[in-house]
Amino acid sequence: MSDNPFQILDDQPSPPQLGEEIGETQGSDLQKKIQSLTNCADIVLFMKGNPQSPQCGFSANAVGILNQMGKPFKTFDILSDIDVRQGLKEYSNWPTYPQLYVKGELVGGNDILMEMHREGNLQKLFDTL
Repeated sequence: MSDNPFQILDDQPSPPQLGEEIGETQGSDLQKKIQSLTNCADIVLFMKGNPQSPQCGFSANAVGILNQMGKPFKTFDILSDIDVRQGLKEYSNWPTYPQLYVKGELVGGNDILMEMHREGNLQKLFDTL
């Protein structure tokens, strides 16, 4: 054991303490986090804000459509995590938000969601869940 209480010169880093930030999520860790988020429920909406307080009209519209569908869904506020916000764009190859995932697969953004809802295809998709 070192006499150095701050472990500045120790070869072994000290383990993170409760509540201590351990750095940004990068690379494969970010990909794993995004994959986990997209699969955390049958229906996941990545949006700006939350269902009670959407931070853009497109997100508000997407939440409204999903509420009409009557199926439970989860949301993720992409404004709360810059790494996920940027990483999801690359993961999905979709540049805008909101993004809707069903069973871990990208369905699309607001325009596609509106079109699918209007044509009845969103209901058909949700009926398979």
